[in-house]
Amino acid sequence: MSLKLSAAAPTVPAEAQNGVWLADIETGETYAPFDEIRYTGEDGNLLEVRYAELPTFADFKGQGRGVWRYHAALPFRTGVTLPEGDTPLHKAPRIRDEIGINSLRVKHEGMNPTGSFKDRGMTVGVRVAKELGVDRLACASTGNTSAALAAYGARGGMETLVLLPAGKVASGKIAQAALHDARILEVDGNFDNCLDIVQDLAQKGEVYLLNSLNPFRLEGQKTIGIEILERFMAEEGMFPDRIVLPVGNAGNTSALYKAFRELVQSGALNPTEVPRLTGVQAAGAAPMVEAVEHGWDGIQRWESVETRATAIRIGNPVNAPKALPGIRETGGTAIDVSDDEITDAQQSLAKEGIGVEPASAASIAGLRKLRDRGVVDSTENVVCLTTGHLLKDTDEAFKAGGDPEPVANDTDAVLQHIGAKWYARPEAAFTASGIPTKSLNWDFNTCSRHCSPTSSYW
Repeated sequence: MSLKLSAAAPTVPAEAQNGVWLADIETGETYAPFDEIRYTGEDGNLLEVRYAELPTFADFKGQGRGVWRYHAALPFRTGVTLPEGDTPLHKAPRIRDEIGINSLRVKHEGMNPTGSFKDRGMTVGVRVAKELGVDRLACASTGNTSAALAAYGARGGMETLVLLPAGKVASGKIAQAALHDARILEVDGNFDNCLDIVQDLAQKGEVYLLNSLNPFRLEGQKTIGIEILERFMAEEGMFPDRIVLPVGNAGNTSALYKAFRELVQSGALNPTEVPRLTGVQAAGAAPMVEAVEHGWDGIQRWESVETRATAIRIGNPVNAPKALPGIRETGGTAIDVSDDEITDAQQSLAKEGIGVEPASAASIAGLRKLRDRGVVDSTENVVCLTTGHLLKDTDEAFKAGGDPEPVANDTDAVLQHIGAKWYARPEAAFTASGIPTKSLNWDFNTCSRHCSPTSSYW
């Protein structure tokens, strides 16, 4: 089945329910969406949710805010919601000028309820779980998925099981899952090993899997792309030329590409207006970059991965068969960046007031590298996606930030430490000005006259 950008809208099969069905992206075989639990096609290929009617931007007008504003592009009118979506599209003028491009906006998905973009997928995925009548949800996670699933499972009154690679998940994310009452299993292995186990459990009917292998997860995440297009057009008067995003399991790359394909199919978007999807991975976990650079049709699994950007420490991106066509069809590319480049980008974002976890900053680090190499042109209008909040990984935030400075418990000591011009008592300022201190009555009005905020001694 074609994943071409210009593909015509699909023919509605007999299996469709209320205009919704599942399709194998390789064979085109179709399935009913809610008659049984299904994650892949008969041959193990990825599935995609398809619709009889595809929306235009006009269908979103007057529909409120957040993910469910876009219900015309989703399987239901609403889901299990906290609510989520409607995240900021920040300006970052200093980074824009330093990189040297026409405009730069930062889509901060860390401002979702649990602090990451995963909430968009879970509001749809947990709603589908209720439709299917399941009672135990599960995921493998590098942290953000577990936090989101635990919160939305709790909201939906459902049992939640999360498998995490032992010692490889930021404590803030584990704390979220624990507080939302998930059952946490720490596996002696990496994320990909955890996902293997969860898939086995799902096949045995023990759990309902809500990793991005589940096609309904990506439906919620595709609203990121629609939201970017709407907001950028409203504020900049055009669509962005390029969207740069971190890549772990490649779910967001796949989801954004699906959103753009559907808007092209509905006639809402011209193929020439589709932003170039550009993926960024940490150098220690970059199988997607390897595939793009070699022109491979698929990725080769990395058995050993390591990066301080824990949210993208993944060696086997399950959505690569959807994401690779998205990068290529939109004229995008993929690049890897070092951990030090990621930390530097995280610090630069923080100086703009935008607090993100390390994996999020990979998008800025990748944009810098692509601009240096001449891949990104100075005339481009770019959106960088940041996927998780600063407080998701406080350990790395402490390492990236400045150290606390010890100081005595005394105002004069603080003034001296910070290099204040008025470093001790008001008398010092007057002595420096040549005013005899004995002739002054030290009250507020006197200080105000002789040491106003415009004084060189203030």
